[in-house]
Amino acid sequence: MAKESSLTLDRGLALLQAVADSDTEAPTISDLAAAIGASRAAVYRLLVPLQSRGLVRREGSKVRLGLGLLQLAAKVAPQLRVAALPALRELAEAVGATAHLTVADGDEAQAVAVVEPSWTTYHVAYRVGTRHPLHKGAAGKAITMRPGDLGWLGSVGELQPGAYGIAAPVRGVLDLRASVGVVTFEPLDGAVVGPKVVAAAAIIAESLR
Repeated sequence: MAKESSLTLDRGLALLQAVADSDTEAPTISDLAAAIGASRAAVYRLLVPLQSRGLVRREGSKVRLGLGLLQLAAKVAPQLRVAALPALRELAEAVGATAHLTVADGDEAQAVAVVEPSWTTYHVAYRVGTRHPLHKGAAGKAITMRPGDLGWLGSVGELQPGAYGIAAPVRGVLDLRASVGVVTFEPLDGAVVGPKVVAAAAIIAESLR
């Protein structure tokens, strides 16, 4: 029974993924059956619990993602914030700069967790929810770094005049495109700060696995 339940769950998740992968045109029951290697009757059965939870909705023979997924997605950012805050707090205090966790949302980067240092005379105010293009600023660029790239990168004045930033990607967390970074109005020694940022990103990645 446990094995059968596991297989049903796996097929249900595969079905939900198949609906999500159809970005433009809503897939039909036949499309979904082909995508997950099941019969149409099996697809109909798998859709029932997904519909009841609002994860998908039927439009005749076509299937689209449901608004229930938005409720689930809304829970992601708070969980990321809780997981990231200890490492960000340690990073902010060690460097004396505002530390942040930033995630990709389409072609934009959005700050989901921010910690300001407690002992500096002044620091950069960086609000949770702040957005900017992925191609600007260390935080956005770090998200797009490839595995073979240097572990961290820096930027100067790309988002705010006179601001210095260093960021590193969060690697190894399935489907998460994110970076950890620091920003300050004082020049940063990359050789010293860069490894600290990389270490914080690794700690956060481990806490999310």
